[in-house]
Amino acid sequence: MLGKYFFHKEKAHFYRPGQEIRVGQRSAWRERDSLNSVKSRIVLASAAFCFIYVVLVARLFDLCILNAREATAAYDYTQDEEFKHILKYTANPIQRADILDRNGTIIATSLPTVHLHANPSKIRKKAELAKKLSEIIPDVPYEIFLKKLQMKGHFVYLKRNLTPSQQYQINALGNPWLEFEKSEKRIYPHKNLFAHIIGATNIDNEGISGIEKQLDERLTHSDIPLSLTIDAGLQDTIREELSAAVEKFHADGASAILMDVRTGEILSMISLPDYDPNSNNNVPERAQFNFTTKGVYEPGSVLKIFNAALGLESGKVKVTDKFDATQPLKLRYNVIKDYRGENRWLDLPEILIYSSNIGSARIALKVGKDEQRRFLESLGFFSPIKSIEVAEKGIPLVPSYKNWNESTTATVGYGYGISVTPLHLISAFASVVNGGTYHAPTLVKNNKETAAHRTMSYNTSMQMRKLLRGVVVKGSGKRANIAGYEVAGKTGTAQKLINGRYIDKKVMTSFLATFPVSDPKYALYLMLDEPKPIKETWGFVTSGWNTVPTAGKIITAIAPQLDLPANGDLSESRRERIINAAYVVRKK
Repeated sequence: MLGKYFFHKEKAHFYRPGQEIRVGQRSAWRERDSLNSVKSRIVLASAAFCFIYVVLVARLFDLCILNAREATAAYDYTQDEEFKHILKYTANPIQRADILDRNGTIIATSLPTVHLHANPSKIRKKAELAKKLSEIIPDVPYEIFLKKLQMKGHFVYLKRNLTPSQQYQINALGNPWLEFEKSEKRIYPHKNLFAHIIGATNIDNEGISGIEKQLDERLTHSDIPLSLTIDAGLQDTIREELSAAVEKFHADGASAILMDVRTGEILSMISLPDYDPNSNNNVPERAQFNFTTKGVYEPGSVLKIFNAALGLESGKVKVTDKFDATQPLKLRYNVIKDYRGENRWLDLPEILIYSSNIGSARIALKVGKDEQRRFLESLGFFSPIKSIEVAEKGIPLVPSYKNWNESTTATVGYGYGISVTPLHLISAFASVVNGGTYHAPTLVKNNKETAAHRTMSYNTSMQMRKLLRGVVVKGSGKRANIAGYEVAGKTGTAQKLINGRYIDKKVMTSFLATFPVSDPKYALYLMLDEPKPIKETWGFVTSGWNTVPTAGKIITAIAPQLDLPANGDLSESRRERIINAAYVVRKK
C-alpha cells in the first residue's frame, strides 16, 4: 500500500500507426546499465580463463620437462619391456650394417629393394604375362619368364632387386598372383677398390668372402657401422701406382700392404687382379684370389732381414763379423751360390747390401736349427694369422722338425724352404723395425682384442734399422731412396717352383720397406708376380728394377697423405736449392 507513495508507475500509452515512439530518460538509463554489466562480465570471464590457462601450462611444464629429466636420469629404459617392444617396431629397416673406412667414408652399404615372385599354379595366360614382364624388365628374356611361370609348384622367384619403376609397372598389371618380397641389396660404391678386403655377399645378402663373410654375424646383428683401419685415399693412390706397374712390367699380378708398425693396423691392402663385387658373376678365379692374406710363396731374399735379426739376437753374430763368400757353399744335398756375387769375405752389412745367399746361409748355420725355428715361430711364420678379419687365410708351408735338416737351415736363411703369405712378412717386419714388438695385424679400427708380444730386444731392432737403411742407400734398394723420408728396406727376387724345378725368368719380386727409419711409423710391402724384362730394365727382372722404383713412387705419393713431413736427410745441395727458392719467392 505504501508502494504507491514511493514508486511511480508509468501509465501505458497507446500509439497509433505512424506515431513516433518516445523513450523516456529513465528507460534509456536502464538499457545503458545492462550493456555495461555484460561487458564487465565478459572481461572478468576472459581474465579467469587466462589465469587458469597459465596455471595449467606451468604445471604441464613442471611435469613434462623438469620432472621428466629427473625420471629419465634415474630410470633405465633399456630394462623396460614396453620400451623394448616399441624399439622392436621402430628398428632400422636395413638388416646389414654399413662398413666405413677409418675416416668415415662409406665403402659398403645396403639399400632397400624388393624381389618379384609368383604362384605359377594360379596364373592363367602365362605366355601373355611373360611377354609383359619381359617388356618391363628387358634384361630378362621372355623365354626365361615363360619357363619359370610354367614350373610346377606354388612359389618361384621371377626377378630379384627390382627398381621402383619396375615395381610400379608390375603393380599396374593388377595380377593378384604376382607378389613382392621386401629385401635389401649390398652396394659397394668404390667398385674394385676394396674387393679383396670387403669381399662380397650372395643373392640372399649373406657374406661369402672377405670381411663380409668373416664378420657376417657382427654385420647382421648390429646396425652400428663397422669402422675399418683402411684409408680410402691411400688405398686409391697405392692401387693406381700398383696397376701402372703391372701394366708397365707386364706382370701377372701384384700385391701391396701398408701397415702402421706401432699398432699393427693395416692402412691399405691390395691384390691384383681384382673384381667389382657389385657384379661378381663370371669373375676369373685369379681375380677372386686374395694373394695378400692367402697366397703362400717362398719369399726369397726379403727373408734375409729375419735371418740377420736372428744372428744378432742370438748373440752369435756381430755386425762386424765377416763370413766367407769367396766361393759357393757346398752342403750334402745342395750347393749355394750368389747372384752376381762379390767373391770375397763379407761383413753383416755387406751381406744385406749385396744380398749374399752364401753369407746368409753361413749365418743361419752358425746360429743353428733350434734357435732358427724358435725365432721364426715367434714371428708367426708357423701358423695362419688368426687376427686378420677376412675369411681367406693362408697356411704357411713349413718342414717338420724331423725334416728340418742342415740344408733347410741354410736355405731358409736366404728365403727358400719355407712359404708364407705377404701378411706374415710385413707383420714380422714391423716387429723388426718398431723396437722388437710383434702386433697382430688387424683391419678393424680401435680393435682392443689384438695381441702383442716381444720378438727381439730393442738393441737388435736399432741395429737392424741401420743395416736396412744401408741397403737403400748403397744396395739394391737405391731406387726407393726418396730424399726426406729415410726409407730403409730389403729386396727379394724368388724363383717360382714349377713342376719341381725353379725357373730363372719366372720370378716373384718383392720389397719390404719402412719409413722414416729414424722413427719408424709405417711399413710397406710390394710384390710383382712374374714381371717381364723391358728395355728400361736392360733385360733384368730382379726386384731392384721393378718393385723398388714402384715403391719409391708410392712413398712419394702417400707421405703427404700421411701428414709425414720431409725430415733432415735431404742433401746439402738440395737443401740449399730449397732455401734459395724460398728466398726468391719472398723477394718477389
